[in-house]
Amino acid sequence: MSILKYEDIGHGVSCVDSQYIRPGLASCYLIEQNGHAAFIDVGTNYTTPLLLDLLQEKNIPIENVDYVIPTHVHLDHAGGAGSMMQHATNAQLIIHPRGARHMIDPSRLQAGASAVYGETEFKKHYGDLVAIDEQRVTIADDGFSINFQGRVLKFIDTPGHAKHHFCIIDEDSNGIFTGDTFGVAYPELTVNGQPFIFPPSSPVDFNPQDWLNSIDKILAAGCNRAYLTHFNKVDNLNQLASALRTRVKLFADFALRAPNTEELKSQINDYFIAEVLATGCQLSPQEITDILCLDIDLITQGLMVWVEKNA
Repeated sequence: MSILKYEDIGHGVSCVDSQYIRPGLASCYLIEQNGHAAFIDVGTNYTTPLLLDLLQEKNIPIENVDYVIPTHVHLDHAGGAGSMMQHATNAQLIIHPRGARHMIDPSRLQAGASAVYGETEFKKHYGDLVAIDEQRVTIADDGFSINFQGRVLKFIDTPGHAKHHFCIIDEDSNGIFTGDTFGVAYPELTVNGQPFIFPPSSPVDFNPQDWLNSIDKILAAGCNRAYLTHFNKVDNLNQLASALRTRVKLFADFALRAPNTEELKSQINDYFIAEVLATGCQLSPQEITDILCLDIDLITQGLMVWVEKNA
């Protein structure tokens, strides 16, 4: 049984470890406002009990959950949305227009993921996806905003990682919830407070130019902090954006030059080891690979899909 792990990070925002695969890999965010709650990303079905525990710990009644907001429909972000909505009967789901149909009828999403992972592995990590009543689904186009108990949340379309991805600007904290668009930065690879950030170019929507445009759009929002799903809050957005831009372009270049999938995977692995060690990280090369192995697999797959689409 998973144990609730969360951190209050200011401005009524809490970062919750979703306990997906391993601790410190994926998070969800609770925004608390006037005794009400909004969740940004909700992990998988197995995360739902943790989020319910958090509400209880903070004395927020389940009927005061106003919004469930996945940044996109990848299952480490939205897999638990239907489950959470079953409990939070007053909540409205806010979703990207390209993702709405998968939340209303998740059968294709589940079938596709089961084909990739195998039925047993899918059930182990995600359980069965739960459909959400269309009447409880609100589509957020670019520029859409909501007033959450006097707190304005604004949505911006940010493709590159996924076509069904938006980010959410929170005016109260001057922060932006970025899902996967502003990269991944794991706690184990942070050295002297400096995150090691990279773009998770997982299948099937990687688009380097769209991603670069989305990074610019995030910076143009003028926020002081980004809330990453993988993992927790980061500052110094201009510095991180520079590293992220470099790696988006570099990964695309690796993919275009690689003779085959195995060579590409090996090149990305070697690149990560060299770059992480250059930060002064004290982990061994094997430990770095172990932390990043899932990402390396998904990055490789996503890049190869992109190359094949553009061949």
